[in-house]
Amino acid sequence: MFENLQERFDRAFQVLKGHGQITEVNVGETLKEVRKALLDADVDFKTAKSFTQRVKEKAIGQQVLTSIKPSQLLIKITHQELTDLMGTAAAEFKPSGSPFTVLMAGLQGAGKTTHSGKIAKLLASKHGKKPLLVACDVHRPAAIDQLKVLGESIGIEVYAEPDSKDAPDIAKNALTHAKANGFNAVIFDTAGRLAIDEVMMAEIIAVRDIVQPSEILFTVDAMTGQDAVRTAKSFDEALDFSGVILTKLDGDTRGGAALAIHSVVGKPIKFVGVGEKMEALDTFHPNRMADRILGMGDVVSLVEKAQEVISEKEAAALEAKIRKNKFDLEDFLSQIQQLKKMGNVKDLMSMIPGMSKALKGIELDDDSFKQVECIIQSMTPQERAKPELIDSHRKNRIAKGSGTDVPQVNRLLKQFQDMKKMMQVMTKGKGGKRSRMANLSSFNK
Repeated sequence: MFENLQERFDRAFQVLKGHGQITEVNVGETLKEVRKALLDADVDFKTAKSFTQRVKEKAIGQQVLTSIKPSQLLIKITHQELTDLMGTAAAEFKPSGSPFTVLMAGLQGAGKTTHSGKIAKLLASKHGKKPLLVACDVHRPAAIDQLKVLGESIGIEVYAEPDSKDAPDIAKNALTHAKANGFNAVIFDTAGRLAIDEVMMAEIIAVRDIVQPSEILFTVDAMTGQDAVRTAKSFDEALDFSGVILTKLDGDTRGGAALAIHSVVGKPIKFVGVGEKMEALDTFHPNRMADRILGMGDVVSLVEKAQEVISEKEAAALEAKIRKNKFDLEDFLSQIQQLKKMGNVKDLMSMIPGMSKALKGIELDDDSFKQVECIIQSMTPQERAKPELIDSHRKNRIAKGSGTDVPQVNRLLKQFQDMKKMMQVMTKGKGGKRSRMANLSSFNK
């Protein structure tokens, strides 16, 4: 996420290295590179120019403390401006009303149907709602079937009228059905459309007028850059939506849409899609995103993700095992499986400060730990509990059973012992889930 932008920003701040003070000349040189970085990220020229101008105005004349380098001060100012550019603080999403209604809008292929399912799952798992998905896309072939498959995968009912082509009427009937059957949240998946398509826009406006939605979420592909911003502006003029879902952010190395959409449209980014899984939907935090863009990581989000899959009881029990030097390969296998539930491995690792640079050029995905899992699963329970029992004969058997070779088994055992020592040291200090997740990165190098 934002790899290109991170690299360009880092290069820009290198200009100030070796300078003892901030001057108009060296700030100008640095911000010239920053502006180029924003333009390359597909931020519009007006937004990029005004951003660098604000940073320059705040930087010039600033007194630099002896303990702070000019580059650090400029990074601090840039961080604040990036945060303000993207919306200052996380936007509210408080499901209220009976029922709570969400209208999904956007272009074809932006991910509305998938993210309708993600919103439904979020409402069920985190807000205690009983959601109903409504198939109002009467134009795209197999749209209803896709929504039904998604609904079935997450255990949520789908309301559909396959023989009807009247989206407003379907929406009206769905509301009646929801109220009669105890559904307290309703998500309306609408047809993908172009903003200039007057007939299609009239249809979704009619649906909106019937539903009177609590939230209108505009779904847009992050990788479309400036086009995403222009489209958002057109949709907002027609629908007056309440927030944005940026999809495919995990595949966006540039970041133009995330940076510019709030400042141009004036509506907050509420969620970002960061993967194909139904759990891969994150609340958008402008300050945390600014951290990531500037290569500072995002430890808070990492810990929050860890807390979703690791209970306090499990964490305490694991920490006790580490302190007593009883952390074994069975525990490690369990940690890997929990880590995979948290989302894309590379994205998780990049949340650790400094890790983005270390991971440059390294391909990581959900299969990154498969080899490690196979090796551990080829061991006996006794071997997992006491790795020191694994001699050359056992290594040969484990290698054959896991489809690997003895050097790979040796590497795993050595890395495990190194990590175990590190975890003990870290547990004595700050400890916690943060440290443990950071340590898992060593198994992908």
